[in-house]
Amino acid sequence: MSEILNSAVQSVRQSKAAWCRFITGNDTGTTGSHQAGFYIPKCASELLFDEPGRKGENKEKLVQIKWQDDFTTDSCMKYYGRGTRNEYRITRFGRSFPFLQDDNVGDLLIIAKFSEEDYKGFVLSRDEDIDDFFATFNLAPDLTNQLIDVNGITKPDVEIEHLLQEFVNRFNSFPETRIMAAGARDCFNRAFNIPDTALKIRPDDILLNWVDTEYSLFRFMEKKVYSDMLSKPFGSIEAFVQMANEVLNRRKSRAGKSLEHHLADIFTHNELVFEEQAVTEDNKRPDFLFPNAECYHNIQFRADDITVLGAKTTCKDRWRQVLTEADRVDVKFLFTLQQGISKNQLREMSDSRLTLVVPHKYIESFPKDFQNKILDLKSFINMIRIKQEQYPRSFIVCE
Repeated sequence: MSEILNSAVQSVRQSKAAWCRFITGNDTGTTGSHQAGFYIPKCASELLFDEPGRKGENKEKLVQIKWQDDFTTDSCMKYYGRGTRNEYRITRFGRSFPFLQDDNVGDLLIIAKFSEEDYKGFVLSRDEDIDDFFATFNLAPDLTNQLIDVNGITKPDVEIEHLLQEFVNRFNSFPETRIMAAGARDCFNRAFNIPDTALKIRPDDILLNWVDTEYSLFRFMEKKVYSDMLSKPFGSIEAFVQMANEVLNRRKSRAGKSLEHHLADIFTHNELVFEEQAVTEDNKRPDFLFPNAECYHNIQFRADDITVLGAKTTCKDRWRQVLTEADRVDVKFLFTLQQGISKNQLREMSDSRLTLVVPHKYIESFPKDFQNKILDLKSFINMIRIKQEQYPRSFIVCE
């Protein structure tokens, strides 16, 4: 765990309230409109004020925010309630503030409140640090931009809670990740009566709901599996650290694999032909190969009709890994839950012939100049379907 990440984690744990979200192009001005400071949603108003703002009134207070354990800004917490406005913002960072640049798009912003005037702020840029932060608090990427539930007090919707508990009761230890992911999908679909047709009509929203549900399910499972251990004193510091590392590593491992499992289920329900972890050159294994390895290694099957898709929860550092996973394919795709990436990185991706695929609602968090070059999940599925419909089914599966 890096020094900055460790300090951010400890600050969140010790704070009165803490909040995080990805820095977007709106924050830095790269979407075409520069906002006044960082927008804070109403659900996180207690991060700024003891009492919510009243419609028809504006209010503000001056605070000090210490950033990265290094420097301090004299900032302002504001509520705008007059006229048509009803919003909270943190403003006044100074001209030399380093975290409102284009390169910060996609970084994770964290604010922790210690008193009415004293705060700490952190910006995490590395994928590994962001993933570790999410794992530490069992936080789904889609459930940022709200107060961080440090103690696991927040419960899932009533409609789904008893289904999650029902699933957990079937196990005495953690099931493998594919079973856990399938359980989360089943719980969500049953709770909200999701028909199979919905996976064709709105796959982007369904995928995010599955991911969020699995984080809740995993928290239920942890509570059951670790309850006995936590009720007894640890024999040594080493034993405590070992268990803490086990919990963190299990959370990270599950999060990465579950995204692949959920995508695979959506592709299956959309009747796409694909193979997971198919072997290409030098024993490389792209996350998804359309249609499959047999066609990939058949030189009579056109390379233009083969598609490679990587799947990574965050990708600021990791996107280049996808480029080397299939030599026959010139244009590659990467699905990610990353909310925003800088113009410079998007140019690099474009020059490397890599196309991003993100949940539909995330596209607006990317720089405006690049939004029309990013696919949502439904558009990607339609692209593959059209490509595969051009060939007889027997040829597609290389029988």
